Amino acid sequence: MQPGPVFGSKDNFLGLGVFVDTYPNEEKQQERVFPYISAMVNNGSLTYDHDRDGRPTELGGCTAMVRNLNHDTFLVIRYVKRRLTVLIDIDGKHEWRDCIDVPGVRLPRGYYFGTSSVTGDLSDNHDIISLKLYQLTVERTPEEEKRDREVYLPVVDNLKLPGSPCPVPPTEGCSCSRCDTGGVTAHLRLTLA
Repeated sequence: MQPGPVFGSKDNFLGLGVFVDTYPNEEKQQERVFPYISAMVNNGSLTYDHDRDGRPTELGGCTAMVRNLNHDTFLVIRYVKRRLTVLIDIDGKHEWRDCIDVPGVRLPRGYYFGTSSVTGDLSDNHDIISLKLYQLTVERTPEEEKRDREVYLPVVDNLKLPGSPCPVPPTEGCSCSRCDTGGVTAHLRLTLA
């Protein structure tokens, strides 16, 4: 992972970013309460807009009051059959709550997991206590097998990018070898103080 301005990692990245943003940068922004969890899929051509808290390229998100708690908080990122879901357990009740659910997400195989953090003018504490990865095996129809045979640059079906008049189709000719595990789930135990 290369250091950079997107929560400590590089901008114009390839892949999926799930961000826990603890500070609102956008002025007069009243629709969101921070900390806020959001997701972004990038094919290397998009820039994360800090001044607008990532809104132009955000797939979805939710408020997650994870600061200064006396219990652990948890985040699950699940990717199965082109569907990205993010669940949170932040109340100390061991109950999952939906945060993000986006169909049509296409992520290539062979990517890596990384974590990063950065603090601006204010001080903050970012702790990831543990990271657990699970390989999921799911049944696929022959049609799904054929459809998923090639892997493209990261893309979201029918996502209209800023400045583009129509949704961007997946880029052809960017396939790589893959094994068919069906998906992955990542469990993160977070502490923000």
